[in-house]
Amino acid sequence: MPAYRPPHIPASEITPRDIYLSRRHFMGAAAAAGLAMTGVGEAFAAPLASSPSIYKLDEKLTPKEAVTTYNNFYEFGVNKEDPAANSGDFKPTPWSVKVEGMVGKAAEFGLEELLKLPLEDRTYRMRCVEGWSMVIPWIGFPLSALLDKVDPLGSAKYVAFETVVRPEEMPGQKGFFQPLPWPYIEGLRLDEARHPLTILAVGLYGETLPNANGAPIRLVVPWKYGFKSIKSIVRISLVEKQPETTWKNANAREYGFYSNVNPAVDHPRWSQATEQRIGEGGFFGSNRRPTLPFNGYADQVASLYDGLDLKANY
Repeated sequence: MPAYRPPHIPASEITPRDIYLSRRHFMGAAAAAGLAMTGVGEAFAAPLASSPSIYKLDEKLTPKEAVTTYNNFYEFGVNKEDPAANSGDFKPTPWSVKVEGMVGKAAEFGLEELLKLPLEDRTYRMRCVEGWSMVIPWIGFPLSALLDKVDPLGSAKYVAFETVVRPEEMPGQKGFFQPLPWPYIEGLRLDEARHPLTILAVGLYGETLPNANGAPIRLVVPWKYGFKSIKSIVRISLVEKQPETTWKNANAREYGFYSNVNPAVDHPRWSQATEQRIGEGGFFGSNRRPTLPFNGYADQVASLYDGLDLKANY
C-alpha cells in the first residue's frame, strides 16, 4: 500500500458549496467550443452545463484541490501526486470512444457528440481500496444512455473498458519496468453497467475533467472501489465472458472482479472496516469513519447480488 501523504490544501482553494452550485448557468456549447478553440490546459478548465439530479449527498464535498492532486492514475506514475505533476503533456482532444462487440450498431463517438448528451450533476462518495475516501461532485451521463445507442445483443453479458496507451504523453507507460500491463482494462456485468448510478463522467466541480482525473471521459461506479472507475476511456466492448481485468490479473488474491465496497471483507494486507475521508485529518487518527456496505449505496444496488457470496466474489 503506498504511503499516505495528506494533500496540502490552501484555504483559498477550498470552493464553498454555494459557489460551486452557482456554476450551473454556463452553456454546454461554450465548453464544446472551448475544446476545439483553446489550448489543452485552457480547454480542460472549461465550464460545463449540467442539470441537477436526484443523486446528491448531504455531506461535505472534498476540496477541489485534493480531488485533483491526490489520486491514483498509474499511467502517469505510482505516487498520489504523480498524475497532477506528470499529465501536463497529455492531449485529451481530439478524442473518440469506440463502442463495439456484441451490439447491433457499433459506433465511434466523438467527444463533442458526447458532451451534447444531457449532462447531470452527480455527487458521489468515492472509496479507494487503500482505505481513504472522498465526496466528489461529478458531471456526466448514465452509461446506459450510451449503450442504448448501439443496441446490445441478448448474448452480451459483460462490458469491458479500455484506457488509452500513449507512452509519449503518459510517463507511467514508459520504460522497461512497468507497474501494470497496458492498456488498463476494467469490466462490469451488463446489469451493473446499466444501473442508474453508473455514469460516464466528463467533468467535476463544474468544469471539464483535469488530465489527472481521467480526461476527457471516465467511468464512475460509486459502490465499487475506485480502481474500477477506469479513466481516459477509448474503447467499450460488450462481450459474453467476464473480461480479464488489469488488477485482477495482476493480483487476483487482492483485487477481485467485483470489488464492491465491503467492510466485512478485508484486503489481505489491511482492514476495510474503516476509512479516512481526505481533508478530515490524519490517516491513522481517531477520526476514521466506518465504511458502509456498497459505499452507502446498498439500498440501490444490493439486489444486483442476490444469491451471490460476496466473500467469495470479492
